[in-house]
Amino acid sequence: MYEQIKKEIEDHPTIIIHRHVRPDPDALGSQIGLKMILEASYPDKKVLVTGENDESFEFLGHMDEIRDEDYEGALVIVNDTANQERIDDERYSHGESLIKIDHHPVVDEYGDVQWVETDSSSTSEMIFVLTREIEGWIIPEEAARLLYAGIVGDTGRFLFPSTTERTFEAASELIRHDFDRPALYDHLYKTPIHLARLKGYILQNVTVSDKGHAAIPLTKETLDEFGVHPLETSKLVGILGDMEGILSWVFFVEEDSEIRVRLRSKGPVVNKLAERHRGGGHPMAAGARAEDWEETKKIDAELYSICEAYQKENG
Repeated sequence: MYEQIKKEIEDHPTIIIHRHVRPDPDALGSQIGLKMILEASYPDKKVLVTGENDESFEFLGHMDEIRDEDYEGALVIVNDTANQERIDDERYSHGESLIKIDHHPVVDEYGDVQWVETDSSSTSEMIFVLTREIEGWIIPEEAARLLYAGIVGDTGRFLFPSTTERTFEAASELIRHDFDRPALYDHLYKTPIHLARLKGYILQNVTVSDKGHAAIPLTKETLDEFGVHPLETSKLVGILGDMEGILSWVFFVEEDSEIRVRLRSKGPVVNKLAERHRGGGHPMAAGARAEDWEETKKIDAELYSICEAYQKENG
């Protein structure tokens, strides 16, 4: 697989790297980090990254301006995206060849080359492994910072079960590079005042069922009251993970045309539930979409049943 990827890269003068919509640190870290690695390793190639810029992650870098003609004869690499519907920038299919690099369970098989490792903590970890396996590839300081950010983000600072010995090996190698880790952590985890106030609202209003499930509806009115954009709620979805008695929880975040569903778990598998509602993800962290509040009631009931079954199975 490594040799296939290397050959595709070396055979194309232009490489355009995509990732999923609503990017997180792993999507951006693996995307921009790979760009910098390829630029350092192949100075004669044009390497571009595409997708919408997200102001909350501007400390990780910015996207390039890409013309339609840039895709002519280009290699396209899509990072951290299980299904084509979630790829940011629909031009991903306009290149000559397509590589998928991902660590999510397979939802949609696409690409001429598909490298999927569901036991990897993150796509950023996979990119690090790629640089270690392909002779001559160089990791610049900034690329090391980005890959480290992606690993930290997708492992919850190395707390999630997806963290393995290889994850720590990758992190150990990356921090040998000269970048400011305290500053990076500050950017990743600082909480603006308006988000802190919404966090308080969530903690005050959460209720936990007898089966260990919890649900938080965040309506437009609530978000407007606290001055929070729906995208910003992704930074709060993990706050219930430390609460005693909670096995799994869901945030319902109202947007203009749909309700965003964010599922998290400490045991019950939730990605199959997400797949039934136009979504997907990892067994313990997934996302979906609901058309209206009636559908959120169905999702809530399904999550309750999943937690109930988990309790029975695990005593």
